[in-house]
Amino acid sequence: MKKIVSILTFALLLSANDTTTDNLSLENALQILKSQNLEIKNATLDVDVARQDQKATKGINWGKLDFVQNVARSNDAGNVFGFKLTSREADFGDFGFSEFLGGIGGVMQQSGGNFGTFSNIMGNPQAQQQMLDTQPRDLNYPDAHNFFQSKLKYEVPLFTGFALQSYNEIMKAMVRMKSLEKEKVVHEKIYELRKSYYDMALLESSIANLSKILHNIEVLEHTTKTMIEVGYAKHVDLLEVQAKKGNVERLLGQMKANEQLLYHYISFLLNRKVEHIQVPTEQVPMPELTNTQVLQNNIDIKRAKTGLAIRKNMIKVSQASYYPTVGAFAEIATADDTFLGDASDHKAYTVGARLTWNLFNGGIDKSKIEKAKIEHLKTQAQVELAQKGIALQLAKIKTEIQSSDDEIASLEKELALANAIYESYEARYKEQLVSMSDVIIKQSAQIQKVLQLQVAKNKRNKQVFALEKLANGDY
Repeated sequence: MKKIVSILTFALLLSANDTTTDNLSLENALQILKSQNLEIKNATLDVDVARQDQKATKGINWGKLDFVQNVARSNDAGNVFGFKLTSREADFGDFGFSEFLGGIGGVMQQSGGNFGTFSNIMGNPQAQQQMLDTQPRDLNYPDAHNFFQSKLKYEVPLFTGFALQSYNEIMKAMVRMKSLEKEKVVHEKIYELRKSYYDMALLESSIANLSKILHNIEVLEHTTKTMIEVGYAKHVDLLEVQAKKGNVERLLGQMKANEQLLYHYISFLLNRKVEHIQVPTEQVPMPELTNTQVLQNNIDIKRAKTGLAIRKNMIKVSQASYYPTVGAFAEIATADDTFLGDASDHKAYTVGARLTWNLFNGGIDKSKIEKAKIEHLKTQAQVELAQKGIALQLAKIKTEIQSSDDEIASLEKELALANAIYESYEARYKEQLVSMSDVIIKQSAQIQKVLQLQVAKNKRNKQVFALEKLANGDY
């Protein structure tokens, strides 16, 4: 049902694809699969995304360069004074010296211009307080001022407690992980395509056997009609033959419908319409694989080991919190009341470094490190479990394949015997030594053996493919 649903959802895409491939060999189909299958393409894009993440992590080591353009207009006293100071345009008038000098002039007039008297007055605390209480209007109530500041700022991390190096290793491992996931998808699709080809071979073999049986039934039907005409058979014999003929035709119809479904599914896998293929032999050759080869090549074990490497680097990332972080920065800027006005004269620079070191945070860092170590131990156990689980599957599949080989050999002998018995009963029926019911029973046994043999061969093929999948497709 899952295959049928996939086929139906893909029908529109297939109809839009005008590429039709006929007489396609398995080898050529595998090449098309690797380049055209949509799931493989998606897995490839996932690998590309992981590579870009890796590049982004490496880029942090080079720091960042920002251009900042500030544009403002304000009559806030603090802003206006700061704008002028940043633009290197501040003067004494901005400090309110006009009011200050005006106060001095008033004192001098009161003293008659006598500086000695002025000195005496300035020595008077009351006179001093009167001057200090004077509010400079130019400073407190400035006119609105424009401010344009253009700034280039560069920041670079110098030391991060080895966190960046560990993150780089983690992202490298993530690329490896995504590559393994893609590889798993590729071999899964190869498995499905090869199984479809061998299923097709089994179907065609079963269709050929049933077609031969149908031909024999048609011959028997003709013989029965002839025997009825001469009085050697009854009409009920003919009905039995025709009923069996209808049953075989129904089975053939089902097999041909399954054949069409297989073609649709192969078209789905290859992302193009396929109407005819070169079927392989009925039986998948047994791959010569040792247990060591399977365990070395198995994708799930490789993924588990990659996950273990990631966990190891996560411990280093957690330990980075015990170290200080050091960064450097540099910036160059220019400011004016117009954009880039007197840029060279108003330019300024700043360089510096910053060290940050967390000395205490309630033991949170220690807890994170312990958690990372526990996760690492857990992943180690998962790697060991994966290895033992694969070894168990390997032993199980090899045992099942041997059992299937014995079953197929037995069923082939039983089918040969069923064919011989049917031919014997057909001849004896013509001599009126057995009834039509006896012939039909033997023919049913013959058909049953054909179907049982197909199921057994299909089961064996599936087991061999499962073995190849464990070995990462090393066949």
